[in-house]
Amino acid sequence: MELFRKKSVEQTLAETGEEGRSLKRTLSTWDLAIMAVAVAVGAGIFSVGAQAAAFHAGPAVIISFVIAGVVCASAVMCYAEFASMIPVSGSAYTFTYTTIGELVAWIIGWDLILEMLMAASVISKYWGVYLNDFIHLMGGESFSTSFHLGSFEIDLAPLVVVTLFTVLLVLGTKLSARFDGALTVLKIGIVVFVIVVGFFYIKAENYHPFIPPAEPAADVPGATVSGIMGQPLWQWASGMQPTIYGISGILSGAALVFFAFVGFDIVATTSEEAKEPHKTIPRGIGLGMLIVIVLYILVAIVTTGMVSYKDLAQSKSPSLATGFEMVGASWAAKIISFGIVIGLTTVVMVLLLGLTRIVFAMSRDGLLPRSFSKTGKHGTPARIQIAGGILVAIVASCFQIDVLSDMVNIGTLSAFLLVAISLPIMRKRRPDLPRSFKMPGNPWVPILIALACLWLMLNLTVLTWIRFVVWLACGFAIYFCYSYRHSRLGQHRLSGEVPESTLAGIED
Repeated sequence: MELFRKKSVEQTLAETGEEGRSLKRTLSTWDLAIMAVAVAVGAGIFSVGAQAAAFHAGPAVIISFVIAGVVCASAVMCYAEFASMIPVSGSAYTFTYTTIGELVAWIIGWDLILEMLMAASVISKYWGVYLNDFIHLMGGESFSTSFHLGSFEIDLAPLVVVTLFTVLLVLGTKLSARFDGALTVLKIGIVVFVIVVGFFYIKAENYHPFIPPAEPAADVPGATVSGIMGQPLWQWASGMQPTIYGISGILSGAALVFFAFVGFDIVATTSEEAKEPHKTIPRGIGLGMLIVIVLYILVAIVTTGMVSYKDLAQSKSPSLATGFEMVGASWAAKIISFGIVIGLTTVVMVLLLGLTRIVFAMSRDGLLPRSFSKTGKHGTPARIQIAGGILVAIVASCFQIDVLSDMVNIGTLSAFLLVAISLPIMRKRRPDLPRSFKMPGNPWVPILIALACLWLMLNLTVLTWIRFVVWLACGFAIYFCYSYRHSRLGQHRLSGEVPESTLAGIED
């Protein structure tokens, strides 16, 4: 079996011109940057920092954000170099197909489907929750988007938001990007306003001690690392007792807040729809990354400066709104609630886009049914978009899925790890390829990035790893039962034919 058969870069680029399976190039640098901010700045910016401060790192959560941001920014530079060489839909899946081989590409594609399916479903579900909360805060106490069908509860809010963006994405990526961009600008304005107001409530004593001494997780009510299943994998494997705070708390906090930076790989999935991708992809990703890092660090400074991390730990679900309530500014909860609704709206759109582009790329290669990769009159993969929207809407409307949200992190980190490993391999295999952007410090910096991603993965919980292994097992079963036999690359090699697409002219 040829498990590590590779596609050539030339073939990968040429296949983007296949009739009936090509995408339109309409996105600019600004569109891509806004898309990155749209998916990375959602409800998490108002909650994940507070949770990491309360149950992981204390005020040193600021360092956790810096660590996560540096790891993500470094990995993003690897993505930018690949995207400048191979501006094709599929992101990490496509990159690894040309460097390491088909089996690893399948694993990455399968992980990305997990990441985006779970993220889109979870965020859609939370959009309904926060929409109800906002309306209740504004006086609509009796309002509810849920209804009961016997003992079964169905929430209509996720159905509404998923349907809206599914329709927009079918009509065209550019139209969706413009609508998403307008909401993202409004969202950034709300975040900046909350940060500025929060600075007036900061007290220096709340930053002391900046790195709290480590203590048993069992001593802190609500700590998520208590018990074997909630313990970081490396702590469990080394036989250590679950602890929080201290240096280990900073690292586990970095693994948690890494969720704040997911989404930049989604920007790379739109490479095939970017104008002048050799320039716009690196610039768009870099600009979006800079905006997100600055916003998250400022929110972390405000959150930990307004109230003590010990007080946050006493809250059932600590958030930035919790901090404002504790200092007597409960009015801010309404603004934050509105900001969350707007923030989540933009995240849903980008996740739906990313999910379909991964499936599109895998389908065009034959690893999933080829019928999925047909594009419609608007130049979008309408079949996948509608099918993906229906699946996300059903899962989000009918199931309690918040327990699966940690799967998003491990899927993203595994993709980052393999892209970082692939970069030095591609530099050695194809030094002749034009690169408008180059990752500095090759090969040592990419190797360090891969090790950093692995370390963050080891700081995720035992339960997350168990679920991840089960998902991978399902993926291997599908690959060996279907994908290996239907792969276009494998079929061409068996027949001895050269695909016509490899002979076609290649243009940006």
